[in-house]
Order: sequence, then structure tokens, then C-alpha cells
Amino acid sequence: HTGKFVEAHGGTLFLDEIGDLPLDVQVKLLRAVQDGEIDPVGARRPVRVDFRLISATNRSLIDLVKSGGFREDLYYRLNIFECQLAPLRHRKEDLPVFIEHFLEEFQCQGLVKQKLQLSKEVLRHLQDYDWPGNLRELRNLLERFILLAPDRRIELSDLPESVSRKKKPPSSRIHPLISLE
Repeated sequence: HTGKFVEAHGGTLFLDEIGDLPLDVQVKLLRAVQDGEIDPVGARRPVRVDFRLISATNRSLIDLVKSGGFREDLYYRLNIFECQLAPLRHRKEDLPVFIEHFLEEFQCQGLVKQKLQLSKEVLRHLQDYDWPGNLRELRNLLERFILLAPDRRIELSDLPESVSRKKKPPSSRIHPLISLE
């Protein structure tokens, strides 16, 4: 079957978590991006490909370059336009849009016949939550709701403990990083 690069010919290819690519794969990606050629498994000659590449990572590629974990030539080849997105915890006003998007996605996939209804209390609680797992955590939480309660309204009691825990108030005790004693 054709690979992702051949399928993307004339279009766009999205590579997620590009900062986790092993160095040997980075060499192949560099060739595809720089020369517009790939070597498909079993092919006798390289195949020309023309695509726009969009990549994402949650790691600092420049730090990876400095530590030897990411090829410098590939970094500069990819870094045409950089766009940094704040994590969900810093843009909670977008939460309703993402919830709506994921619920529509699940409905289109046939996982649920009608959209779930989240109570106002649940929505408020989700707004107060810090989302350490970012959008993946939100998507998984909504999928959990569908699995556990596909035909009913979601209430606070449906939240998993990891999400429903209230944050502890900051301690009034000072914990020095350096002791002067």
C-alpha cells in the first residue's frame, strides 16, 4: 500500500510529536523534505513527492538540537514558520469549543447517537481544572463519559477522582530551596 508521504503528494502531511523521532528516521525525513524524494519499501528507485509539512511537538526542538537529540539541519529545514500554542490550562475560554468539537466527532464516528449533555456544575468544574494532559486528557474524559453514560446527562458524580479532586490550598509554610544554616 502507499505510504503517508505518497498519499500526501500534492497536499499536506501532519507529523505529530516530531521531537520524538529517532535520529535515523530524521535523516529520512530530511531527505523527503529537502530533496522531495522517498524510498518506499520494496521500490527499486526513489519516488518524487511534493507536499507541505506541518509538524507539532511539546518539546523544545532547539534544546534537542543543542543536546544532540534532533538534527540541526532538519530543524532549520522545518522551522519556516513557528507557531506556539498555549496549553489548555492557559486558554480555558476555548474549553466549550473543544468539548463541542469532540462530542461532534464522537457522534460522527457513531460512538453515540445523540450528543451528551454536561451539567452546568460539570462545565464549571472542568473550567476550574488545570488539564495537565491538555486536549488529549479532555478528549479521553469525554470518551469515558460516552462509555459510562451514553444516553444521559453527565453530573459531577460521573467525573473521575483525578478530575474531581479539589486543589489543595497553598501551604502557609515556607519551604526554602536553600538552607542558610
